[in-house]
Amino acid sequence: MLASCAAAPSQKLHTAQSFNPPPHSFQSAADNAVKIGVSYQVAGQRYTPVDSTDYDQIGLASWYGEELRGQRTANGEVFDPDGISAAHPTLPLPSYVEVTSLDTGRTILVRVNDRGPFHSNRILDLSIGAARQLGITGNGARQIRVRRVYPSEFEKLALRNGQPVAERHEYSNSELAALRSRTAWRMPVMASVKLPAGRGPFYLQVASFSSKSRARSMAKHLNAKLSPLGELYRVRLGPYETAREANAALAPLAAKGYPDARIVQ
Repeated sequence: MLASCAAAPSQKLHTAQSFNPPPHSFQSAADNAVKIGVSYQVAGQRYTPVDSTDYDQIGLASWYGEELRGQRTANGEVFDPDGISAAHPTLPLPSYVEVTSLDTGRTILVRVNDRGPFHSNRILDLSIGAARQLGITGNGARQIRVRRVYPSEFEKLALRNGQPVAERHEYSNSELAALRSRTAWRMPVMASVKLPAGRGPFYLQVASFSSKSRARSMAKHLNAKLSPLGELYRVRLGPYETAREANAALAPLAAKGYPDARIVQ
């Protein structure tokens, strides 16, 4: 499936006990065929899967959901958006990670079973089920810590069956401040943009995909338009009557985790 997405309206959750996943049918998965995979290329960027036993990174995450239900993940499983899973570009499939929200300090256990995201400033795409448990289903990408772990067989069985396990250690404000200081991502400083000449309408092109389902997923979460061009599907916001109006929308979009958006006609 090679999924990657954005976000939707916020539903903050405050305790592990308060999280009740919606009822759903889930096809139980297995861990007996771990795949690392060969190097591959997406949109001109090369990714090389590796068995990073001590993987520990801080970056941005978004989520993907209902629009991809039933599709196959990169390791051949049937995707259930209500399960507690994630996509990562290089970790083995499946593997397990602890994901910490740098907004709330909450930490959950997640099973990685797909490839993505394919954005330079993101390191993980969560299923909507995982995003709900972590409490980050609001608009835009969120800062997180991703750390590879080796949970008990009981916990792995629960995640393979689409069920959440108890939340991990909740970080204090001082611990979160220390983690934030490690991140390489910062709010993008918007460079001076040369506005396109001519008359509108103008659009903000957020991304383009060869996969229609991935493009549709991002468009849905951003309330954007899907614009096909040959074999590509472009995700666009607009129209804007003038280039200045389009330019004014660039900074808020970058703050949500889309700094590569550009003005097009």
